Parts: sequence; structure tokens; C-alpha cells
Amino acid sequence: MTVRRPPIEAAGAIRRAWDAGDAVLVLDPRAPDVEVDAIVARVQPDEGVEPDVAAVVVTSGTAGAPKGVELTWAGLAASGAAIAGALEIEAGDRWLACLPLHYVAGLAVLGRAWTAGTPVTVLDGFEVAAVAGADATLVSLVPTMVRRLRDAGADLGRFRRILLGGGPVHERGPNIVATYGLTETWGGVVHDGHPLAGVELSLGQADEILVRTPTMMRGYRLAPAETGAAFTADGWLRTGDAGTIDAVGRLRVVDRLRDLVITGGVNVSPTEVEAVLAGHPGVADVCVVGAPDPEWGERVVAHVVPRAPGGPPTLAELRAFAGDRLSAAKLPREIVVTSRIPRTAGGKPLRRLLGRDAP
Repeated sequence: MTVRRPPIEAAGAIRRAWDAGDAVLVLDPRAPDVEVDAIVARVQPDEGVEPDVAAVVVTSGTAGAPKGVELTWAGLAASGAAIAGALEIEAGDRWLACLPLHYVAGLAVLGRAWTAGTPVTVLDGFEVAAVAGADATLVSLVPTMVRRLRDAGADLGRFRRILLGGGPVHERGPNIVATYGLTETWGGVVHDGHPLAGVELSLGQADEILVRTPTMMRGYRLAPAETGAAFTADGWLRTGDAGTIDAVGRLRVVDRLRDLVITGGVNVSPTEVEAVLAGHPGVADVCVVGAPDPEWGERVVAHVVPRAPGGPPTLAELRAFAGDRLSAAKLPREIVVTSRIPRTAGGKPLRRLLGRDAP
């Protein structure tokens, strides 16, 4: 049976389940019944889960049908210990949970607080005034939330640490920690490019980021073929992200491998192009994708939400603006003016709804 609860009530139910040693499956309370029923049917929680599984978290579906990720008790304990050590959590610290609990970023905050015995304040959602006034020292946010808080004049310095993930991090601040991780790793396992305790990083084919960590998933629920494909033969988790690792072991994430636009033989990172175009004064939001092109294989297409709907920037203006920061191959060859960019609740753009795989 599925029960819809607001986040504060859901958080209490989750902690009670964990206290009893039960696994949880947390779904979006706002999702329509047909979507909830389809997910429940896919993961079939009533069939029971392995005793080492603490949670089944459903992926956001940015790459297709959502999958149920089985996350373990040992992984949760390892995540809590690694985060506590990295942030030097003390007795006076308190977590703020304002991200959706059905995504790993929100559930992991609750889990880390539960494992370490750190107090946590749970909000019913992200609301600027509530977050700005919360009695907490530690918070996990996505970049859009930070921008909204800053635009409202909120004092971000009141938080001792702000974990920032869910996509490319361009926000800066002495208390901001850029994180990298996956649903499959109980969330963030890299802080400011450096792996947390117990985390190993490597690069595979096409510079794919590979991870080995005690927080790794048990597998995809009832999907042995997909689980097998997620790991290399020697046990590394394939992230699907392209990246680089420098001489001191610092990771830089380039982009999702599937999102790279290959135009004229050049690999173009949509995220890199977006970061530049977002600085144009006429751009309120932007998402870059690839589209088939008979001459170049693919062309770079920028979907732009203009600040002034009646006067969107032209392709020539955007190319001129970005020309001194991007090579010619990375400049957009087409713009599509739109009213909104489809995103997940965590802020990630749903490129598959816009690009080469769009229905």
C-alpha cells in the first residue's frame, strides 16, 4: 500500500522504519497515481528486499525509464561517517533537510543525520524565508536554490557548510562545498574534486569516471542485466560521466557521456556552453543539446528562455557574446526560444525532452 505524506510526516515515518530495521521506498507525493503505480509495479516492494538493503531510491529518469536503486545499510553508515569526517561535524551542528526526500540528495541528508545522531530540521519543501531563517548549520542544496537565496538577500554565511550538487556548480563561497555523486553511491562521494574517505576514482574508456566506494549500490532492483552493465568486470561503478583527474587526484566532471555533442569530430560539453551563454544579459535560462546535422553529424542547439519574452537574443548575438570564451565548434548553430527548460525536481535539465532523443 502506498501512503502520501508531506515531507515532515514522511521523514518521521522513514526514521521509524529505519529504527525497526525496515527498508524504505520513497516516492514523489505529487506524482499522479498512474506514475506511482507504474513505479511500484516495477520495483515490487511487497516481494521483500534483501536484509542488507536500507532504501530503494528511484532514479530521476533523465536517461529513460526510472530504475530502483538498492542502497545498503553499510553504504548508509559509510556515507554518514565519511560526511561527518569531511565536514568535521560537532555536537552543536544541525542538518536542514529541504530537498525532496524521494531523491537521494534529500534522503541522504536524513540518513546521515540518523546514522550519526545529528539533529535535523525537515521542511515541507524549499521556501526562501523558511530556509533563510532555519536554525541549522549544515544544508544540502542545488545551485538554483542558492541563486534564489542570494537574489532574496539571504545570509548564506549563517550555514557553516552548504553542500551543493545536483549539477554543475558555479556558485562560490567560503562555506560552499561542490559535491559529486550519484543515486547509486548514496549521493555525494567527492567534495570539491577530492574523494571522501574510502572512495576510489579512476577513468575508463572515453574518460568515463569510474568509482569504487563502500557506499555503492547493491544493484538495480529486479534488473540483473542493467546491474551487470553498471559495473566493470573488476567492480568499478560506471558513472556515465566524462571527466579528468589531475596529478594530485582532483576530479573535474566534464559532462554526461550521452549528453556530449559530437560536431565535426569535436566533443562539446553542453554544460560548458550553458555556463557561458547563461552570462548573457538576455538569457534567463538555457539548455544546450545536440541535433542531427547532415554536414557536421550534430550541431549545437541552445534552448533559451529569454529575460524579455518579446525580445529574445538572436543567434548572432549569442555567438558574438560567447566567441571569446568558446572555440568555434562549441558555439551554437541554432537557438530555440522557449518559455521554460524541463528539469527534474533536483534541477537537472531533461535533455532527452529537447535533443536528439526527443519524442
